[in-house]
Amino acid sequence: MTLQEQIEALYAQPADTLGVDARAAFEAFRDSLEKGTVRAAEPFAGGWRVNGWVKKGILLGFRLGKVVPMESAGPLRFFDKDTYPARQSFPENVRIVPGGSAVRAGAYLGPGVVVMPPAYVNVGAHVGEGTMVDSHALVGSCAQVGKRVHLSAGAMLGGVLEPVGALPVIVEDEVLVGGNCGVYEGAIVGRRAVLGTGVLLTGSVTVYDVPRQTTYRRTADRPLRIPEGAVVVPGSRRMSDAFAEKQGLSLYTPVIVKYRDEKTDAATALEEALR
Repeated sequence: MTLQEQIEALYAQPADTLGVDARAAFEAFRDSLEKGTVRAAEPFAGGWRVNGWVKKGILLGFRLGKVVPMESAGPLRFFDKDTYPARQSFPENVRIVPGGSAVRAGAYLGPGVVVMPPAYVNVGAHVGEGTMVDSHALVGSCAQVGKRVHLSAGAMLGGVLEPVGALPVIVEDEVLVGGNCGVYEGAIVGRRAVLGTGVLLTGSVTVYDVPRQTTYRRTADRPLRIPEGAVVVPGSRRMSDAFAEKQGLSLYTPVIVKYRDEKTDAATALEEALR
């Protein structure tokens, strides 16, 4: 029986029937997550495919776990499921800079990843080679982050665990996510895009593409996707309601102002000396 078949079968069982065999299968599954050999979502046919069974495995871990005291930090005490402690070991070329960051068990960090304090990487997250996770950044559960991405200070990638078929947040290769940005609800940020400081992407926003004179938003069968190389900044649009017009009200909206060029590349280059 494959690991996927084991997880599918165990997930279907009532929690009170799960024994040591279930725990062993889960630990093998969690190890595969940390090695990056299984992922909650993966590139497929020019897009992304959700691996629902992987999310089932993560949820299975919560059902199997017992709340226990975790390692304390000075006077602070922590309690969590024993199936998801903070990771204590990483490959030699991954840097977890001292100062209060945590990477939960079941998260993958690729070669050359740097995590600046304090930051948090949750279970099921997949962080690609050479990515920088800056201070106060969050990589939520099952978020998929590509290679050579820069998550600037305060950047938030939301977690998507349920429903199991829902697409997680995806940030493709060589993206710059500016400070205090938020990407939520399964939005996709295309390769080499730039999100300016304070951009928020959710399932309810409409993104206005000025250079291409078009708009992007989530539909019933497609997630919100920022095109490759787009440079996005926070913007606003006037409300057409009579009362809103009278009061001068407007709504937040992300705006694509241009696409990457040599000037953008120079301004967003990662500082190799930090590595």
